[in-house]
Amino acid sequence: MAARAADRLLDAARAVGITRWVAYVEPLPDQLRDGGLDELRRVALRGRSAYGPKDSVRDALPREVTEPFLEAIDKLLKELARRDVSG
Repeated sequence: MAARAADRLLDAARAVGITRWVAYVEPLPDQLRDGGLDELRRVALRGRSAYGPKDSVRDALPREVTEPFLEAIDKLLKELARRDVSG
């Protein structure tokens, strides 16, 4: 789910030609699909950091793609945290 949302975010960044966000998001979909648990956490945190208080992907791309990605990343991080707690 997070990888598909990242794909849509990447497509939107490419469509409007925002190369900064293309470069930032481009590696995320494949890393979310193929990464191990340790890498998933790192990639999810990198994706989450695109929503910073001073510089946010929300300021550059439409809500229709930014919010589903944010929700998917937050859900993934919660699942990883639950896995850590449950052992």
